[in-house]
Parts: sequence; structure tokens; C-alpha cells
Amino acid sequence: MAVRKSRSRRIDTGRYDAIVADIRLRAGRITEARSAIITTLLGSNGHVTAEELAAQIHRQLPDVHLSTVYRTLDTLEEIGVVEHVHLGHGRAVYHLADEFHHHLVCDNCDKVVEVPDSVFNDVGVTLAATYGFTIRPHHFAVAGLCRVCSARP
Repeated sequence: MAVRKSRSRRIDTGRYDAIVADIRLRAGRITEARSAIITTLLGSNGHVTAEELAAQIHRQLPDVHLSTVYRTLDTLEEIGVVEHVHLGHGRAVYHLADEFHHHLVCDNCDKVVEVPDSVFNDVGVTLAATYGFTIRPHHFAVAGLCRVCSARP
């Protein structure tokens, strides 16, 4: 696996190249802001807010401002490269859409657990069959209590 150093982290250049190819196919070109967002998301640990992305990018590219980051995130989300999710009452966080997963968030300790797409298959089938409703569970986290908090009296 080839890697590319980004800020202080290394990223998988194969994954970067695949995402860039996808953007070129769907949106035509790779701008400096698009490349910076993809690189930053690849090098991040978990999910980041638009403000966190902008701050990280702005250190390397001072001409890329928060408004540019928001517009670019909107475009990347429209073409299916980036997703945002609400993990509770705070700001939305962003992650790359090439690895489908859902989020469980603990109401007590705020721990976020990523679960595979298949976890919601049966619920989706039941809701579609019974109510004619198709779910899109990527957008919001399922709230509850994590294993540790559930075990506390």
C-alpha cells in the first residue's frame, strides 16, 4: 500500500487516488480545496467538523477559508464523496463516504461506535414492507448507552 504524508499523518494514496478519480468522473475537476479536504479527512482520526477541517487546511493553505470549506463540503456531499452526520446536539461532523457505516452515540459518555451498514438491513426491510418507508440512517446517530454505561447501576 502506498502512503502519502499529510501534515503529521500518513494517508493511503490508493484510496486518495480512487476518491480523486471518482470526483473527476462526477464533478469534472479536482480543486485545491477538494484535494485538501480529501487529504485532511483521510488523515483524520474519526469524524471532524467543518470548522476543524478549515482550521487544519488553513494552516497549510491560507487562501482556503471556512466559507470555501463549507461550499466544497456541500459539493462533495452532493456527488456522494463525503457524508455528514449528527452525533448528538453539536455540530455536524464529516467523513468520507467510501466506507459505509452507521453511528451509535452514548448519551452518557458521548462515545461513538461505528457499526457496519448491514446492522440496519432488517430494520430497513421491515419499515419498507410495513410502512412503505425507506430509511437513510447515515445522517443521524442512534442514541443510547454504550456497553460500559449500560452496565453501571
